[in-house]
Amino acid sequence: MATQSGLTRRRGAANRDGGSSVEGGEHVGAAERAQSPPRNEGSTFMTGENGHKIAYDPRDISESQERSKQPKLTLMEEVLLLGLKDKQGYLSFWNDNISYALRGCIVLELAFRGRISMEKDPARRRFPLQDRLIEVIDDTLTGEVLLDEALKLMKTSEKMSVHSWIDLMSGETWNLMKIGYQLKQVRERLAKGLVDKGILRTEKRNFLLFDMATHPVADGGAKDEIRRRVRNVLTQRTVVLPASQFLPEEMEFRYIRTVAMVCAAYASNVLENALSTLGHEARERAFAHVDELLAEYSQWPFGKRNTSSGVGQNLGQATQEEVDNAKDKELQLEIVAAVLSVYTQLDSLL
Repeated sequence: MATQSGLTRRRGAANRDGGSSVEGGEHVGAAERAQSPPRNEGSTFMTGENGHKIAYDPRDISESQERSKQPKLTLMEEVLLLGLKDKQGYLSFWNDNISYALRGCIVLELAFRGRISMEKDPARRRFPLQDRLIEVIDDTLTGEVLLDEALKLMKTSEKMSVHSWIDLMSGETWNLMKIGYQLKQVRERLAKGLVDKGILRTEKRNFLLFDMATHPVADGGAKDEIRRRVRNVLTQRTVVLPASQFLPEEMEFRYIRTVAMVCAAYASNVLENALSTLGHEARERAFAHVDELLAEYSQWPFGKRNTSSGVGQNLGQATQEEVDNAKDKELQLEIVAAVLSVYTQLDSLL
């Protein structure tokens, strides 16, 4: 069924390149996930209680402070977790959208973490949101392998648009000179990251002719929290986001981030997994509300909310307060609107 925003909703999630949580050939080992920048430069010394000097890297302190303000799971991991079958540990086999949408989540996450923004050029307003150029404003590594890999690509390449970066990281390009920008094995690497965080576990399943690693849910609390957050946004008159390790109280853009996650799950065709406990009519209303959210938040400044449905009466005010409290970060939020504008056209792009 075609929605007003241009996004076609297909019931049932999966992947056009096989549908499992495995992408590509080689597996990425724990050593790669544990990689961190060398710590032997720029050390500082502090004096301990016994008078001995103790060396430490200031980057460790700043990284620890940043992580305390970041959720336990990235947007990509939350969307992937929604799509995984709890017991089987793999994605549905009929999802054409999730691979592309996950690359959009990488761009979203880098923007929320203050690593990238729109190019500060007044002339950019002549172009549609998705065609405006991205620039790196902070190349400090995040500690998340996929985010850091994408950040390095953006830092070392010429400036490109939001749409171009999502296309290139997805491999959706005919330019052989830029095929190296493709991020490979994204779903498998995200799943292994969730294993490291104790959310999933790894098993091997036999699929007729071959064995495949699958990742069933080990800690159902994380997925339940994401489902509750989605239902809160899409069904409640007043949206309340309780603080948790998945959405810390001190984190910036808690409401805007949650709206982006819900829209990304919708674009990935995994949103219905969070709405399975609702009745048919309630689910239809929830999907209609996502269409409204996409329409409102895929433009910049964010659109005025139509509250006639009675759902999320406070959401517009909450997100506007977050924007008003971060006037110096509007170019980052502009990227959020740009990615969501790409999502509205997703089915026509693939």
